[in-house]
Amino acid sequence: MTNRARIFIYILFVAAAALAIWSNRVPLQNTLFIKAVILYWFFSTLYFHLRTMSRQGNVTLDYGMNYSLSFVMFSGPLGLLIFETIYRFSNYFYKKITKTADPDEFEHIFYNVGSFVLQNTISYFVFQALQQYFQAIPFGFWILMFFLATINAVISDTFLTIIFYFLGEIKSREEVFQFFKSRSIPDMGKISFTNGMLFVFFQKGHWEILISFFILNYLVNHSFITKSQYLQNKLERDQFEQMAYTDFLTSVSNRALMDKKMAELNQGNESIGIVVTDLDKFKTINDNYNHAVGDRVIQHFAATLKSYLNQDDFLFRSGGEEFTLFLRNRGYDQTVALVEKIRQGVENSQVPVEFNGENVSIPYTASFGLYFYDVTENISMEKGYIYADQLLLQSKQRGRNQLSAKNELIHI
Repeated sequence: MTNRARIFIYILFVAAAALAIWSNRVPLQNTLFIKAVILYWFFSTLYFHLRTMSRQGNVTLDYGMNYSLSFVMFSGPLGLLIFETIYRFSNYFYKKITKTADPDEFEHIFYNVGSFVLQNTISYFVFQALQQYFQAIPFGFWILMFFLATINAVISDTFLTIIFYFLGEIKSREEVFQFFKSRSIPDMGKISFTNGMLFVFFQKGHWEILISFFILNYLVNHSFITKSQYLQNKLERDQFEQMAYTDFLTSVSNRALMDKKMAELNQGNESIGIVVTDLDKFKTINDNYNHAVGDRVIQHFAATLKSYLNQDDFLFRSGGEEFTLFLRNRGYDQTVALVEKIRQGVENSQVPVEFNGENVSIPYTASFGLYFYDVTENISMEKGYIYADQLLLQSKQRGRNQLSAKNELIHI
């Protein structure tokens, strides 16, 4: 942390403490205040693990539900200073014990106390000055609470942008604007209504309702965080699974997923066409051009194959320039017609590439082997793939750009 940032933090803390002491409004001897401190400290500490962590450059930010606005409204700035000091030091010792504290964690105490006390003290004086005018307005109290929550957010973000500027994390007006835009109206509404209801319950002495509201708020936030974490973890798992089963060059499924789908299809009893196809004379393309052009041809071949399939079919890159298709929910004649259509489509297409500064179009062909059968224990998908690969070899031997097919069902 830079010296300028430290100086700003301590100035912020001193200013907040001086203003709170000057206001001198807190029933220090009142047991009601002590009960409020204990209650707010307990639930604020309980909620601490529900906070959201965010990284701004080298600075870690904690976002969580804060109840300082309601606390300052009934205890005054000096009461809030006492509460925030107790609460922030509790967090500091917790992080020290659990070894999760940042290197500058001690300075964070003074920043948090100073910023929360100062911004809520300003909101407190605004509330005292305006509450009589809002009382005559329908829902005036809640409108005023939303206004105070907005004031708090603006002041808080202003303090943070100053810190980030001193730390070199914010360097332009656009970055400042983006930081302020991160606040949302629903967040302001949640803060204003939560703190407003706590203040009302406290004023009326409804302690059971007050505690019940704290508990309800905890359960709702805990449920939301749990579901959010579950969805985030599921999304990450899905992304990792997609990466594990996707060929990086062509973006079609890879051999690992092909083996998995084979095992799944072995459990069924369906008629299926296994097609193994391979580019003809692919080495010549690499030799005459380069491997980048060869990769482009493979990508074009994969996209062409995929364009002919429906949602029940599967396409895999099973080798370098080899692809395997599982064609489903068709009869033998339909499957042969489809593969022949694919072969002709490949033959009639060309790959536009840039080579040696010129735009060229590269024609290519492919050979196909089709094995059509009923999946059984005697002939598994793995065996069917081997038979289709042997048929592909026949197509190569017959002169390439051919389809060799076998209908195993005619022997049953």
